Amino acid sequence: MAASLYLTLLVAIPLFGGFIILGIEEARQAFARKLALACAAAVGLVALATWAAFNPASGELQFVVKLPWIPALGVDYFVGLDGLGLAMVLLTALLVPMALLTAPRNAPPLQLALMLLLQAGLFGTFTALNFFHWFLFWELSLIPAFFLIKLWGGPERGAAAMQFFVYTMVGSVALLLSFLAIFLATGVLDFIKLADLAQKGELAADLAAKLGWPQLSASTVSMIIFGGVLLGFAVKVPLFPFHTWLPATYAEAPTSTTMLLTGAMSKMGVYGFLRILAPIFPEQMRQAQTPLLWLAVGTIVLSAAAAFAQRDLKRILAYSSINHLGYCLLGVFAAAGAGAGAVGVNNVERAAALSGVVVQMFNHGVTAAVLFCFVSFIENRADGLRGRDDFGGLRKVAPVFCGLMGIALFASIGLPGLSGFVGEFLIFKGAFPLAPWAAAGSTLGLLVTAVFLLTLMQRVFQGPLNPRWAGFADLTFRERLLVLPAIVLIFVLGIYPQALIGLTNATVVRMARELAL
Repeated sequence: MAASLYLTLLVAIPLFGGFIILGIEEARQAFARKLALACAAAVGLVALATWAAFNPASGELQFVVKLPWIPALGVDYFVGLDGLGLAMVLLTALLVPMALLTAPRNAPPLQLALMLLLQAGLFGTFTALNFFHWFLFWELSLIPAFFLIKLWGGPERGAAAMQFFVYTMVGSVALLLSFLAIFLATGVLDFIKLADLAQKGELAADLAAKLGWPQLSASTVSMIIFGGVLLGFAVKVPLFPFHTWLPATYAEAPTSTTMLLTGAMSKMGVYGFLRILAPIFPEQMRQAQTPLLWLAVGTIVLSAAAAFAQRDLKRILAYSSINHLGYCLLGVFAAAGAGAGAVGVNNVERAAALSGVVVQMFNHGVTAAVLFCFVSFIENRADGLRGRDDFGGLRKVAPVFCGLMGIALFASIGLPGLSGFVGEFLIFKGAFPLAPWAAAGSTLGLLVTAVFLLTLMQRVFQGPLNPRWAGFADLTFRERLLVLPAIVLIFVLGIYPQALIGLTNATVVRMARELAL
């Protein structure tokens, strides 16, 4: 198989598989489930082949395919992959089969089909390099997620799905309008060309000259367009104060969907910051660095405080997810906001922060997804109960369950030797020289995170056994196999992070160099 076809197959297999499963009648649930898992397995093999053929020593795009699509509009079928994209592709390929196996055995074909279509949207977003092409997949991921929440979520699923849709659609509209303005000014939708125009200083001049706003300076026009793109990605991450849709959505969505929302979809926003916003608007990132850093610190600290106040396990983990992604934003804003002339700033520090962001994206995706998977095990055994204070002493009757979930919780805390430590360490290593006040303020989030996650462990696992849960079943063999890949990765990437850093290092160095121009 030609390596140039890998990225097309990554999208085509779940896309066509999803449409085929849509046509399967409701009564043939077992067949639909097998077909969905077969598609996910096939995609996994293609992802592994892509990984094997990838050259980690090169920071440039690989597996590039660029074909004319709508020449009159400057639209190409343009896909490519570097270390950042590869990390997100591998993460998505891992999480989707895990989510499919977490879904109920009697899940209808429509639910399974929507999960595959969501996977296709994720792959398209992480590989497309032309805005028109990329935006199609950005929106494709939104539609299946909305229906997965709306049709199979909890008691408040209607309100949660609507809130999710409205917030993310507002972000999408802001993105679309901003890039329409860019296209009117430049005639370009290619992310690589736009980044090159920005580095040469031509993008801001074109925006000011051709958008018909003579009363506004070039800097002001560029900042307005930058704000629209920023809003689109800020909602998706989410960045404080655009985060309010997330707790209700994660709590009400079926757990298999929540695993994809937190594990992969939330990474689309951080990916957009790295792939699109920072390269195309480097000067605006520098100008807005201080308020952006304040928002990142707020995202980290306030979400940790909110998690501490929760009692519902899903809501605790939802706010924890916002907290952990806040560290990614801290690293991005610190690295992108420090200009070439900043005193004491060098590419090593930028590269450390950016490397930490990529590692944190991958590791958080794995850890958060498996934690929500464990919550689904609790719900299945407790007739839907998932309150932090509903249990107690489960370690006595379910030691394997508590032990494995404890590993994932300690990884989320950032315990050295587990995967969660590496990304946070690199982010702070780079952020402290670049933005010392923001990095120092964000350390409060580390403390509060440890407190609320350890409190969760103490209330659920420790103490006297609640007699109601004397028959609480430990993990079955199937459930142990389901979480095993994630637990293994938590240890492997904690002990040998070079397995991931080696794939992304050349890309990160290139990104740091470009941000310094």
